Amino acid sequence: MSLLQVQELVVEFPSRRGTLRALDHVSFEIAPGEILGVVGESGAGKSLTGAAIIGLLEPPGRIASGQVLLEGERIDNLSFDRLRHIRGRKIGAIFQDPLTSLNPLYTIGRQLVETILAHLPVDAREARRRAIGLLEDTGIPAAAERIDHFPHQFSGGMRQRVVIALALAAEPKLIVADEPTTALDVSIQAQIIQLLKRICKDRGAAVMLITHDMGVIAETCDRVAVMYAGRITEIGPVHEVIHQPAHPYTGGLMAAIPDMEVERERLNQIDGAMPRLNAIPPGCPYNPRCPRAFDRCTRERPDLMNAGATRAACWLHDANAEMPA
Repeated sequence: MSLLQVQELVVEFPSRRGTLRALDHVSFEIAPGEILGVVGESGAGKSLTGAAIIGLLEPPGRIASGQVLLEGERIDNLSFDRLRHIRGRKIGAIFQDPLTSLNPLYTIGRQLVETILAHLPVDAREARRRAIGLLEDTGIPAAAERIDHFPHQFSGGMRQRVVIALALAAEPKLIVADEPTTALDVSIQAQIIQLLKRICKDRGAAVMLITHDMGVIAETCDRVAVMYAGRITEIGPVHEVIHQPAHPYTGGLMAAIPDMEVERERLNQIDGAMPRLNAIPPGCPYNPRCPRAFDRCTRERPDLMNAGATRAACWLHDANAEMPA
């Protein structure tokens, strides 16, 4: 059974010039112990999807339709207080900048202990013991001493480890990690990736990993969802999506990754830019940039359909249609 189910999720932003649709019928599932990567260009809707799941949409953004289920229970229509309890207890969040998740006025230990006491039936002494254990699990040396330090006394990589410990404090079933390695050195990125993989394996937690880095996806994830203009364009096992992309957009992303074994003067790129929310073209939103677009792509919007080992929202994989010559 899936731990998280996102079904036909639509997120809209009302404005004076009309309603902008930022997420358009997004659907996916994550199983216990699985890492799902969500990838795409800036503005594709990756972070917005994560924010909608954990109930942190910025007003006036709102879920217009669809639903989010955690362990079979619908959570997108809960009250703020009820959702806050679930967010701490069942869903952990890791954000790009650890300083936004940590209170600079409180020690690391106080923040961890307060989180544990708020969600688990333990006393203060046990909570502190667990907090030290979490810091040790996330690779912070001399955890028993460093627990009483303030956030500014940690390096960027160590602060991110603290944020991961904070996300794990209440033993959540799901972790939403939004660009958790972007602000870190490459060597520290690798350590954080290994840490997330180990946590997933040891604790059986599911992870939704939001990133624009295909290298991180390839190294970390079991499956990957590729997003474009608020829609999922392709989803499937990470090896298949990377090595045999079924959607032209995914193929363009893969081709844009530099190959260290091939010398070339210019890097591959996808011409054009992602459309603004108020200017998404009819049909497939990728059609103005797609080298394989044909007439139907400009008129009809494709839904996800079987494309070998993955599913892709592309008319090239419509088994019932005649393909263009």
